[in-house]
Amino acid sequence: MPSHLIKSGISKAPHRSLLKALGITDNELKRPFIGVVHSFSEIVPGHVHLRTVVEAVKAGVRNAGGVPFELPVIGVCDGIAMNHEGMKYSLASRELIADSVEVMVKAHQFDALVFVPNCDKIVPGMLIAAMRLNLPAIFVSGGPMLAGRVRGKSVSLSNVFEGVGAVAAGLMSEEELLEYENYACPGCGSCAGMFTANSMNCLTEAIGLALPGNGTIPAVYAERLRLAKLTGEKVMELLSQNIRPRDIFTRESLLNGLAVDMALGCSTNTVLHLAAVAYEAGVEFDLNLVNEVSERTPNLCRLSPAGPYHMEDLYFAGGIPAVMKELLKKGLIREDLLTVSGKTVGENLRNAVNKNPEVIRPIDNPYSETGGLAILFGTLAPRGAVVKKSAVLPEMLTHTGPARVFDSEEDATTAILTGQIKKGDVVVIRYEGPKGGPGMREMLTPTSALAGMGLDKEVALITDGRFSGATRGAAIGHVSPEGYEGGPIALVREGDLIKIDIPGQRLDLLVSEDELNQRKAQLQIPEPKIKEGYLARYQKLVSSANLGAVFLK
Repeated sequence: MPSHLIKSGISKAPHRSLLKALGITDNELKRPFIGVVHSFSEIVPGHVHLRTVVEAVKAGVRNAGGVPFELPVIGVCDGIAMNHEGMKYSLASRELIADSVEVMVKAHQFDALVFVPNCDKIVPGMLIAAMRLNLPAIFVSGGPMLAGRVRGKSVSLSNVFEGVGAVAAGLMSEEELLEYENYACPGCGSCAGMFTANSMNCLTEAIGLALPGNGTIPAVYAERLRLAKLTGEKVMELLSQNIRPRDIFTRESLLNGLAVDMALGCSTNTVLHLAAVAYEAGVEFDLNLVNEVSERTPNLCRLSPAGPYHMEDLYFAGGIPAVMKELLKKGLIREDLLTVSGKTVGENLRNAVNKNPEVIRPIDNPYSETGGLAILFGTLAPRGAVVKKSAVLPEMLTHTGPARVFDSEEDATTAILTGQIKKGDVVVIRYEGPKGGPGMREMLTPTSALAGMGLDKEVALITDGRFSGATRGAAIGHVSPEGYEGGPIALVREGDLIKIDIPGQRLDLLVSEDELNQRKAQLQIPEPKIKEGYLARYQKLVSSANLGAVFLK
């Protein structure tokens, strides 16, 4: 085991002395050392309770004969970072998280790892680290937040963001918005809808790297602590059987994850993150694969922001096992794959029951016959763009309108909130991609403003940046190549017609090739927005969104 490199033999007497300074006994030195990687902080609601979850994990590790050690990593709250320069650091933090885990684990030679994430970039950052290190590992998240209640209606953070637009449009009073502000987020956990954090925690479970219940058991339930304790015990089994993340994360389990992604209607960010994890694991991933899986996978769930339900509703309906059991009825899930439970996927699903066919539609009565996400290609996105089609209103699935062009999120948001965007417009926000941002900001503020103003029925938004999982409407992101790399989105001019055909998986700029070539010859890419610090280094290393915005090897 790796830990022998720091505790065995005469030459390691100094190392043992330092370990004993921690209170480690001679008996404990004989046991496996387990790293418990978590993202506790006092600024993120999804993380503020993680020490309690971690203590349960450590108890489980000790129950099974291991010695646990906490290893903290950073974590950004996307909601607090939204709509200012802080959001530039969110996606970029994913690589820092993976690198910091690698540094701590390699420097201290742990035998196995338990990952305790919550919130958007922390889950994929830890997944990337797990693939890179390939030590026996298992995940248990901090769990989702309960929904809030306002005037008898279940609500979440997305309702507060949309309320800002509603106030600007005169559709809501500031007093009503304050009520949402006070009650939408009732406590700890990752925000209550099928946003990016919950999407990734659910997919980690679906892929087989976390125990059943990981994605949906609410943060405040004692069941979450029992799951954490069981996870700590399970990691010792994985170590004894030498089962590693790359044994579980295969092309077949990725396909299982994508099928669940389509059934749930997960965040568009899952495409970015699954591509990055697959790249680290050496598993082939192509954007066309998303459309292939979507074409054969029905959309069974419409959770916030696509519908009225929240994570607790999915939990009570049977969770991810119930969703997978429905997919299994049409052969859309591989049953024979290994999971961290020590059982196969099929064995985990044996007793799963769909307890609420309104929250999880039966496979023969889906919301739609195809999945919740779509990849669009065309003259505006030669390498692809992504849209959460399950959150797009039917009247916007196809749309042609004039471009309203902005070179930053701030400029677009100002135009929306001051009434400059009209029915039928296609808002284009560019130079917000991985390099152009830098950092590929999420843009929940402009999309929520449009929704709150009632314009999501008539206005589309297209960007080389990203959208929060809380976004709804015809919001098309990850346009590749991005504007900063000279992609077609950089050539769009005010008033150009843009054609969106989500069912046909097309996104086209209706400008002649000759005209585009002339514009390209005259194109001047803006100077980098940030020229020092981590983001300046990030900009030089990061790849395109269609590759997962990874640092290429």
